[in-house]
Amino acid sequence: MKATIRWAGKVKFEAESGSGHTVMIDGPPDHGGENQGVRPMELMLLGVGGCSAFDVMHILKKARQDVTDCVTEVSAERVDEVPAVFKSIHLHFVVTGNNLKEAQVKRAVSLSAEKYCSASIMLSRAGVAVTHSHEVRATA
Repeated sequence: MKATIRWAGKVKFEAESGSGHTVMIDGPPDHGGENQGVRPMELMLLGVGGCSAFDVMHILKKARQDVTDCVTEVSAERVDEVPAVFKSIHLHFVVTGNNLKEAQVKRAVSLSAEKYCSASIMLSRAGVAVTHSHEVRATA
């Protein structure tokens, strides 16, 4: 796996993944940025949320659950010192569908947390308290 980060002026960078996709990274004005991209630590949260959401949807699809929507809300707390690493991360999954089985959604979230999500497992092994919750909603 590889990535390339190119400086784009001030504190802005264009990040390109090995698969050829790009994302803009920038800082806030009070740190010399122009607010034209995500912050690096926000990008880490997006990665954790995306990794886990991918797992949950993959598991639910294999379980033949009729999911119509899945939203993963990620919140984090950072320590109040430098480096301002994550102290805790919470992932909350809101899964909507037709005749969803609560046990299947719970299982999917648990499997992602404990076995499959490389990003959240790596951070938890580094001392970040990573927690998960979920709710199931019927399609309206």
